[in-house]
Amino acid sequence: MYKFGIIGYPLSHSMSKVIQEAAFKSVGLEGTYEVLETEQEDLVTRIKYLRSNGFQGFNVTIPLKVPITLFLSGVDNVANVAGSANTIKIQPDMSMIGYNTDVYGFVEAIPEDFREEIQGKEVAILGNGGAARAVGVGLSILKASKIDFYARNILNAKEMVDALRVNFPNTEMNCKQIEGLKDISKYKILVNTTPIGMRSKAMGISPIDEEVVKTMNKDSIIYDIVYNPLNTELIKLAKKHGIQTIQGLDMLIYQGAKAFEIWTGKKPDTLKMKIAALEAMID
Repeated sequence: MYKFGIIGYPLSHSMSKVIQEAAFKSVGLEGTYEVLETEQEDLVTRIKYLRSNGFQGFNVTIPLKVPITLFLSGVDNVANVAGSANTIKIQPDMSMIGYNTDVYGFVEAIPEDFREEIQGKEVAILGNGGAARAVGVGLSILKASKIDFYARNILNAKEMVDALRVNFPNTEMNCKQIEGLKDISKYKILVNTTPIGMRSKAMGISPIDEEVVKTMNKDSIIYDIVYNPLNTELIKLAKKHGIQTIQGLDMLIYQGAKAFEIWTGKKPDTLKMKIAALEAMID
């Protein structure tokens, strides 16, 4: 009997339980998946709880993807480069190994032909948390020529960018104040990694104004990793102005499937996971 869960805050919007329960069913395994709201100051207590209550692994979401790395005995290459982990495997000796499946999920959700178009192009990321790091790694792997990170906390963003530059010296990286973003026409893809627009967080709000959104070229993409609601305010504005979009649900499904495979060694059915999430959202 497997026992997994997710930690972070807030989690009332989370679809992870729904998709992981669908993953169990799709491969015929017995298991449970618990949603455990955890604020940053409670992380140590939560880790003790997970270790002493038979959990074999857990997912990590905002704001804990970077802080969790302090408690890990080892990380995979992607988590090492990203400086953040979203999937943890608890070993029999209670040590914890961290993985970053966000990078895989992020890239997998981009149509294959468009992935090639990113090579040599300028791209933008909104945010400077653990998800922004993962997206930065993903876009560097896709050989973007330049990544502009837009954040409110420039000092934190600079620390993240300095760490990423070490691993991707061929990709130019800059951090800029998000309030100064007025024109996004030069970017091939813009990715929102902030929680703005998320249900229970700042639903109905876009991280950038409509006047900025409409400057995007029609052959470029706006990608919002927020998945609940499916159509965030940013996605709605992009569609309104005829801009291509990628919703966050596919990234969630692909990263969740990769996490499940790390924990169990089994590849779940991603279509069944997505259908379960969509049904839960309709309810």
